[in-house]
Amino acid sequence: MRRAHTVEQVRAAEAELMARLPEGTLMQRAAAGLAYAVIDLLGSAYGRRVLLLVGSGDNGGDALYAGALLARRGASVEAWLLSDHAHAGGVGALREAGGRIVDGGPTRPDVVVDGIVGIGGRPGLRPEAERALAAVEGVPVVAVDTPSGVDVDTGELDGAHVRADLTVTFGTHKIAHLVDPASRHSGVVHLVDIGPELPEPAVEALQPEDVAALLPRPTLDAHKYTRGVVGIRAGSEQYPGAALLSVAGADSGLVGMVRYVGAAADRVREVHPEVVGAGRAQAWLVGSGGGEHAGHELAAALDDRVPVVVDADALRHVEPPLGVPAVLTPHAGELAAMLGVERAEIEARPLHHARRAATAYGCTVLLKGRHTLIATEGRPVRVTTTGTPWLATAGAGDVLGGLVAALLAAGLDPHDAASVGSWLHGAAATLAARGGPLVASDVAHAIPDAVRGLRTP
Repeated sequence: MRRAHTVEQVRAAEAELMARLPEGTLMQRAAAGLAYAVIDLLGSAYGRRVLLLVGSGDNGGDALYAGALLARRGASVEAWLLSDHAHAGGVGALREAGGRIVDGGPTRPDVVVDGIVGIGGRPGLRPEAERALAAVEGVPVVAVDTPSGVDVDTGELDGAHVRADLTVTFGTHKIAHLVDPASRHSGVVHLVDIGPELPEPAVEALQPEDVAALLPRPTLDAHKYTRGVVGIRAGSEQYPGAALLSVAGADSGLVGMVRYVGAAADRVREVHPEVVGAGRAQAWLVGSGGGEHAGHELAAALDDRVPVVVDADALRHVEPPLGVPAVLTPHAGELAAMLGVERAEIEARPLHHARRAATAYGCTVLLKGRHTLIATEGRPVRVTTTGTPWLATAGAGDVLGGLVAALLAAGLDPHDAASVGSWLHGAAATLAARGGPLVASDVAHAIPDAVRGLRTP
């Protein structure tokens, strides 16, 4: 599991560890990890030109001590101090190793190390930091812990910020590494273990081994009913494709039976002869392409008193409490309508609004996006980091809804079903795309291969 903690959690854990270690140990560990990451990026240290942009916090100290190590390895290291309160020990160490303090950078450094603002800094940058970044525009940037100027605990942006090619973070991931819009500017994130023991995270991202451990698998004595029966109430005469794609997401082999109820029954049977009609189900998907009948279909699904996945048109008819375990799967525009805000507000603060919706509706909320968020009150928010930009295609959400509903029917709780389904959806898209374009049905067809690629725990 990739875990991300708040600034308060990190500081408390580091303070507890520092009380048991010699003074400066954690900064030296961080600086060494940072220096070796820079060397890996450059390929070597000798003869390379490194510019440190240094503020007043501990991140500036990490940068200075890393710069001293790089200077001892033969790099030409200069530090542009953007504060009168730069870490004194770090400045001394850099000078002693042969580094220089400058009022401006070299003509063209090979890399810039961003040690401007620590993790406790406010979003945005001061004018002098903006000018320094403008002077080295186009040079690769390595951020210390997080890109300066982002909101570390929310992933939000408010003003100027660093756009890093590589971020070297310490002890744990930070929320801004995983949550958009800030995560777009972290580049590749490299975690250096410096030793603190941390509590339950605020945000987490499943990794392949986590998905493998959570994924329902048939037992030796399984039959189609024990593996789960999922029902699909999707599509309409106007949007029959939504029914086909929702069924395709559900009919990927993860449950024992798929039922379909709706206007596209004939088309569904032609494409998926194994799908059957109305009857009892362990979970329902409702709403994809449902049009004016989506409200009626939602009511019918809720009457079964089994878990539901509510998508697309049915989201307009959701009124809390639903009375059953549920996953709501809005995109930013749909969530904006549900919460009575503008879409731009959702996109600027997705973590805040996903949590808000989960509380307001008493459901798991799967907020679709580049990094999809899965929020359930009382649980760490999960972030999906699998996928490809080619996944932004019509019908992909229909496939996702069917897949999540199948995992619900197979026995996962809403939080796990939504996060495992979202992870598999992204992984299947990556397999199907092979670096190029794809359509939604390609994603559905690749789900079995995504599952086969997981190592059985």
